[in-house]
Amino acid sequence: MDTPYLLSRARRLAAAAHPGRRRLLGIAGPPGAGKSTLAAHLVAELAGQAVLVPMDGFHLAGAELRRLGRIDRKGAPDTFDPAGYAALLARLREPEPGTDVYAPAFDRRIEEPVAGSIPVPPQVPLVVTEGNYLLLDSAPWSRIRGLLDEVWYVDLDARDRIPRLIDRHTRFGRPRADAERFVHASDEANARTVAATRHRADLVVTFAPEEAPLPPNAAN
Repeated sequence: MDTPYLLSRARRLAAAAHPGRRRLLGIAGPPGAGKSTLAAHLVAELAGQAVLVPMDGFHLAGAELRRLGRIDRKGAPDTFDPAGYAALLARLREPEPGTDVYAPAFDRRIEEPVAGSIPVPPQVPLVVTEGNYLLLDSAPWSRIRGLLDEVWYVDLDARDRIPRLIDRHTRFGRPRADAERFVHASDEANARTVAATRHRADLVVTFAPEEAPLPPNAAN
């Protein structure tokens, strides 16, 4: 991973913004690949010129997933609100002077989305958004790609990515056997869906294992 190049590319996107037209950078990739790590690093380095708005804030609530019978597949494309996510991205692209936009976050400690968690001031030129399904070309997700100025795909070998996922689930309270079952049955099914979208990215970022530390509150 060429971090200086990625940071320079993100800075160019921010510099291309102008009043009434913010730039949006998407970071896609399979669960556990390092999307959250990269997105958080870029936003920190841009020092006030970017805000991170994760796709995971649009998870459906646990109660709704149970009602729909999808709680065991949490993280699959149909366990999100892509129309709500697209509506937020469209609003973020065209900031209104004097108006902050509030985006939801996902709290891994309670495994729930939390509305109104992330303020995006109108003067910030770049929004970085990360999530699994930014490059899906099937409805209703297909609208997302056209709302983003660039999308990068983060890749990490499954031999390194899967143990990271299992460790993450156990760190947030799942028994290890349950974590292993969920990763192989659910996360990896989602990873195959995401991998099929890799060719639609503007840039593929390949992490070496030692470059992809898992941030403590990463959601994907």
